Amino acid sequence: MNFRSRLLATTLAASVLAIVPAHAQTGPGPDSGTGTPTNNIDQNATGEPAEGGEIVVTGSRIARRDLETAAPIAVVGQEEFKLSGTVNVEQVINTLPQVIPGSTAFSNNPGGGVSTLNLRGLGENRTLVLVNGRRWMFYDASQITDLNTIPAFLLEGVDVVTGGASAVYGSDALAGVVNFRLRTDLSGVEAGGQYGLTERGDGRRYEGYVALGTALADNRGHATVYAEYFRREAIFQGARSYSREALGDNGDGSALIPGGSSTTPTARLTSTYGAACPTGNIFCGGGAFFTEPGVSRPRVATDLYNFAPANYLQVPQERYLLGGYADYDMGGGNTAYVEASFVNNRVANELAATPVTGTFQVNINAVSPFLSAANIAALRQLDTVAIAANTVLGDGIVPLSVQRRVLETGGRNSLDERNAFRMLVGVKGPIAEGFNYDAYYSYARTRNANVQAGNISRAAFQAGLNGSADAINIFGPGTLTPAMVDQISIVAQNGDISVLQVANASVSGGLFNLGLGGGDVSIAAGGEYRKLSAEFIPDTALSSGDVIGFNAGDATIGSYNVKEVFGELLIPVAARIPGVYNLELTAAGRYSDYSLGNVGGVWTYAGGATYSPIRDITFRGQYQRAVRAPNVAELFAGGAVNFPQAQDPCALASAAANATIRGLCVATGVPTNLVGTPGLQINNQIQIQTGGNPNLQEEVSDSYTAGVVLRPSFLPGLSMTADYFNLKVENTVSSLGGGLVNTLDLCYNVLQDISSPYCQAFVGTRNALGQFDGTVLPLIGTANVSTLKAEGVDVQVDYQTRFPLSMMGRDDSRLAFFFLGTYTRKSDLTPVAEQPDIVTKCAGTFGLTCGNPTPKYKWTSRVSWIDGGLTTSLRWRHLSAVRDDDDTSDFFVERIPAYNLVDLSFSFNITDQYNLSIGVNNLFDKNPTVLGSNQQQANTFPGTYDVLGRDFFVSTRFKF
Repeated sequence: MNFRSRLLATTLAASVLAIVPAHAQTGPGPDSGTGTPTNNIDQNATGEPAEGGEIVVTGSRIARRDLETAAPIAVVGQEEFKLSGTVNVEQVINTLPQVIPGSTAFSNNPGGGVSTLNLRGLGENRTLVLVNGRRWMFYDASQITDLNTIPAFLLEGVDVVTGGASAVYGSDALAGVVNFRLRTDLSGVEAGGQYGLTERGDGRRYEGYVALGTALADNRGHATVYAEYFRREAIFQGARSYSREALGDNGDGSALIPGGSSTTPTARLTSTYGAACPTGNIFCGGGAFFTEPGVSRPRVATDLYNFAPANYLQVPQERYLLGGYADYDMGGGNTAYVEASFVNNRVANELAATPVTGTFQVNINAVSPFLSAANIAALRQLDTVAIAANTVLGDGIVPLSVQRRVLETGGRNSLDERNAFRMLVGVKGPIAEGFNYDAYYSYARTRNANVQAGNISRAAFQAGLNGSADAINIFGPGTLTPAMVDQISIVAQNGDISVLQVANASVSGGLFNLGLGGGDVSIAAGGEYRKLSAEFIPDTALSSGDVIGFNAGDATIGSYNVKEVFGELLIPVAARIPGVYNLELTAAGRYSDYSLGNVGGVWTYAGGATYSPIRDITFRGQYQRAVRAPNVAELFAGGAVNFPQAQDPCALASAAANATIRGLCVATGVPTNLVGTPGLQINNQIQIQTGGNPNLQEEVSDSYTAGVVLRPSFLPGLSMTADYFNLKVENTVSSLGGGLVNTLDLCYNVLQDISSPYCQAFVGTRNALGQFDGTVLPLIGTANVSTLKAEGVDVQVDYQTRFPLSMMGRDDSRLAFFFLGTYTRKSDLTPVAEQPDIVTKCAGTFGLTCGNPTPKYKWTSRVSWIDGGLTTSLRWRHLSAVRDDDDTSDFFVERIPAYNLVDLSFSFNITDQYNLSIGVNNLFDKNPTVLGSNQQQANTFPGTYDVLGRDFFVSTRFKF
């Protein structure tokens, strides 16, 4: 790190430590009303809207006064975003205990340049994201929302609804709904900016924004327009001690050792003849490893390439965001409204140079100028071996398994530039006494241009070895000349287009009163039409499979529509009578008619109740049946290549000792003498092929929630909620066996039946040495095969009280406390529903099967002292310990201990128009636990555990 970067980090740190006395000297300021997020939105102590009007609560379309609904709603207020230095909403969302991180700013491999939301760990495609109660735009054929498109600086709050919500919002809401509420009442000009920097002086973030709100046409209308620019700089894995070297386990779990890839920049060439290979030939056995140009020695296990430093730890991002919304009173209470948003987002992923692997035909005469005499002689000896792979003896061409990392091309860089826009027009107003209507149409489109640099053409690489083109020299480090690099390199350009259209019309209002003190029985009903379409347009070289470097894939194109009718009913049974302070029943139903033949017409429905025996306590419960239709990618995706991490069971020593497993290994293509040898698996990633399935059916979920809300009147300012949740998703769309790891396990360890589809997936896909080398790929297709379960308890506590101490010369100040936590009792995956006894239990675990850790206990809490215009706030984030999910293997790290982060921030209203916030996240510079072979990337799980270290931010906000 240079001196200037260190100076910037030190200056920010000193500013944080000095800000309290500096602000104290300015004298008392106006009471800003700042504090921690509360469970109630604009709500007074009685649980009713402060202004006495009705609002629409997330999870329902019925306007109401009482904010306590049957469905539990966790609420995070705008202060949480300001006090945590958030620019991208993922920074707060991923700290929520209901969320398991999806793609984040630290997702480099796999990456994609997006930020996604994974509620309950049930998958990003099972969480519905709304903005102001309406569907937002998605970014590709998987129909998932990119959180980068949501303007954090305009957020009023975020509501998280537990359990399925398809009856209210339609498909995709199996795990629940997350609604981002944007401010719509802005008046005047608000502008601001933020700068962030790690203590190491890297990872800079810059943001600037401006928003303008004004009345129109003598206050008959209102308009708001806004703009933002954001830039985040890259950090490479080499910049941190715990990620600069790819680590692995030593085999018995007793130590971490340098890992990395067996595909090195010096080349490794191995004969494919197996047992027929001549004794003593350097290309036999482990193969020839070229230590210098043209000269080789036998390859040993430690001949590995450390790919870690060339990978991003934090991916760079640049974003331009523009938008606005307006409404106009047309008379008679009828209001027309419009919303518009445009986002240009550029995010790059960077991987180590392309590893070329596979079997190639090598022309001895063509490459002999690059080889020593000993290597030439060894190749000519192979040319005399009578074996099927050597089709013509003595023709000077031999097949070799090649592993060569083409370092001369530089790293592999994938740049995604997404242009996304959304337009919505609507009208609302009264239609009869006590009834209102709302109708709108929205159109959202995202186009992504993806440019991949650093790819290698397999055909050109082969041509340079077999003499059909200019010969290439791969035999040693740095042997490829610029001309050779140009000869074999490809730049691939791919495109994605995704479109979402929604037409919705609804009416709502009160019907009658039961006469027992409650409000009117209310109803909401309407219809909706949605059309979803997406396509992936691959580069010609990519779709042909000629590309080595990035995943090959065929074109994807598809669309479908759904027509729906829906209704909701709110029945206030009784209120403020003996034994019943409030009793309400709710019901909702929706019929959806999909254009997909295997889905067709489906029903979703919900029923719930809230009961308050006294004002201080409310009991609530709900049941929901939800569905999710398969998305365009699951239905229509063309064949694509992927590289999941997995352990080949046939490479484990235990396979040789087990007659059944040994037999299955041989039956799927492993030579008998190589079963149980570590060299059988050349890398910890196994190349597979995936693809869509147009015959998929809908997923179905049942969810139950039950909870209690406490607001003790004897302790004003305290609100507590506790809610039990139980979700089960059946007929889940998943890859064969629930993924490669499970498919391998089902074949070799569980079912152990060569005729099963799980074993047939691997027949004929190994090379002559029994390895998965990418020449022929296992097909891991999609089907409705799995079952998911989640069970646990959510707890939220909010408390504000007067505090008899002030540093700002006030008579008193306020103390605010916020806690949001989840206990996850169950997070289960049954990869094959027909095998209900085979269950992967992910609660409290991490690893190759479960992926990101799912701690049993996760919480975020904040305590804030609001002293006039100064807010001093401390946040505590906690993850309980997790263990590895693979009971059959011993890793060096079988358990990640509990993880705690403390953040400190200050917010000061210098004037009525100017606010300054400053803070430090990860105050004590907590490092992640360093893992080995069971990690996601960067030797840890960077979406879950902090990889930046101590990190500073300063932000300003002006109003005028």
